[in-house]
Amino acid sequence: MPKTISRRRFHVLALAAGSGAALALPGIAWGGMWQDDRKSSPNEKSPAELITPEARRAIDRALEFLSNRQVKSGRNRGAFGTSGYASGVATCGLGGLAMMCSGSAPGQGRYARQIDMCVELILNCVSSKGYITRQDQSVYENMYGHGFATLFLSQAYGMTQKPEIGDKLRLAVQLISKCQNAQGGWRYQPEPIDADLSVTVCQIMALRGARDAGIDVPDKVREKCIEYVKKSQNSDGSFRYTMQGGGSSFAMTAAGITSLYSAGIYEGPQIERGLAYLKGNRRSASHHYFYSHYYAVQAMWHAGGDYWNEWYPMIRDELINSQSSDGSWTNSEAGPEFGAAMGGIILQMPLNLVPVFSP
Repeated sequence: MPKTISRRRFHVLALAAGSGAALALPGIAWGGMWQDDRKSSPNEKSPAELITPEARRAIDRALEFLSNRQVKSGRNRGAFGTSGYASGVATCGLGGLAMMCSGSAPGQGRYARQIDMCVELILNCVSSKGYITRQDQSVYENMYGHGFATLFLSQAYGMTQKPEIGDKLRLAVQLISKCQNAQGGWRYQPEPIDADLSVTVCQIMALRGARDAGIDVPDKVREKCIEYVKKSQNSDGSFRYTMQGGGSSFAMTAAGITSLYSAGIYEGPQIERGLAYLKGNRRSASHHYFYSHYYAVQAMWHAGGDYWNEWYPMIRDELINSQSSDGSWTNSEAGPEFGAAMGGIILQMPLNLVPVFSP
């Protein structure tokens, strides 16, 4: 999990925020602040070419939908609803990340207030043992919620270096480390018993984000989880749900490839077979659609070149054409707020404004 580039990015972003720069100005948000740091082929299309006027409108609608849904007061302040997935820390973290993808940051930019409320809610949900969950809500979150919330906190901390965020983030990272099982993975509950690839990749991304932001992540934890991912790949390039089986899927393959890229594995037969599987099985992504494409767009973004030139326009146009007039998507597997957050992140990937989504 390389950290030098991303920590430098966090430093630049902190300087921009400290100077009073409006991070969501079109010249920054639509230009791609970190574009020069990413390896790309000469023929790769620019963010200006990829993010069409229709895509910009879809992004604005999605972010405004989230802003309008966010609870402004009471015990649910910062959440994107008062019940179900919308009220949980997973959707809160993903919604905050979607707004960061537009160029806003804690205390800076068009969605600064909304991001600050996301930070507030998630910090309030960190237990003394580091587990991040809405204890007062009847929402099914488990380690998925913890992983996405930790990922969001890592970006907020990297952008601000606020001690109160760092303290809670360290607790969250320590919990992830303690809950890693003998195989190197994680499961639904914060216990080192079982593991599956889906929950494991969620924790890997959170750990990568935290380490990039300057939080210590034990080398042994990182090495074991990457070995778990590698051992989850099948000979055809796909990835299976558990070491014991559980079937291959588009979603697991996208998540597996993204986690390898995040670990600094940029080429080789594992990557090439995985990318080929994604290209050949794209139509099977209808199951867990937003979760699948959240990881697939990251995998293709890392792959770059023709992979990216072909992939992003396809998912961009799909999302534009299926978006509801209020800015949400009705085909979301975990509610419209979750879909708006994931859709917002996917559509804004070319901007390269959030360090954890970068190489």
